[in-house]
Amino acid sequence: MVTPEFARISADVKLGADVKIYAFVNLYGCEIGDESRVGTFVEIQKGAKIGRRVKISSHTFICEGVTIEDEVFIGHGVMFINDKYPRAATVSGQPQTEADWVCVPTLIKKGASIGSNATILCGVTIGERAIVGAGSVVTHDVPPDMVVAGNPARPVKSIIPERE
Repeated sequence: MVTPEFARISADVKLGADVKIYAFVNLYGCEIGDESRVGTFVEIQKGAKIGRRVKISSHTFICEGVTIEDEVFIGHGVMFINDKYPRAATVSGQPQTEADWVCVPTLIKKGASIGSNATILCGVTIGERAIVGAGSVVTHDVPPDMVVAGNPARPVKSIIPERE
């Protein structure tokens, strides 16, 4: 992997073989599997795990607590959320620290596709080969092989996986 100009990749990032990273990314404390691609203006935070052959398009934010399995497509500008009750300060007015909030995990299963500008709330699982429509807000689990769209995302149709 060649470090692109204007990329910030901390020493604690675990990169697989043949990972492609484009300019203006910020990666720290995460894992990225073999042959994955990370587009321009992407941030991946500590504790996030990205599988093999994943495509992450530009302007996407992947926070702590997100696990993305193999062969997943993430469209442009996808936002993940890891806190159900975000606050800047505690009740006493002090800035929040790591001890003041709970990171809620999110799981994107193998072969799923998430359309551009989707928002994925914390605590959900998006099933294998499921498709999330562009601009959708995912608030609940998405079953495998299901297309969902809208705000909140609702089932549109079931898709039959290709047989090889």
